[in-house]
Amino acid sequence: MVTIAAGEGFAGAWSVNATAGDIDREATLRWSKEAEWTGLAIAAKENGGEGDDDGMVEFIARYRAGGHDLTHHERSRFRRIDGRWFYVDGDIVKPPPARRTETAGRNDPCPCGSGKKYKRCHGAG
Repeated sequence: MVTIAAGEGFAGAWSVNATAGDIDREATLRWSKEAEWTGLAIAAKENGGEGDDDGMVEFIARYRAGGHDLTHHERSRFRRIDGRWFYVDGDIVKPPPARRTETAGRNDPCPCGSGKKYKRCHGAG
């Protein structure tokens, strides 16, 4: 969806009207060059077709940096200007919070229905 000329990296896709104060272009360019990109998955998209001037893409980019396998999950907004798509801004998608399941207390009845205390049934050992 985004047209980037060879050698431009991410910087070539930024709109003039993009949130310029919020983007450290040098740091982003350095990050994109230092990372070893290993995969890209498109999770969702809205608009961005032939008749649209705005679009959104949610993606998960996988890369290796500093000896670690990492992911970058973002919902990015794009705008078409003079036939080219430009990045406007985006929001990082945070993973859902880890869910904690309730466990029976030591003196509670065992959830298996045996009638025994949890500590004497499934909580033993």
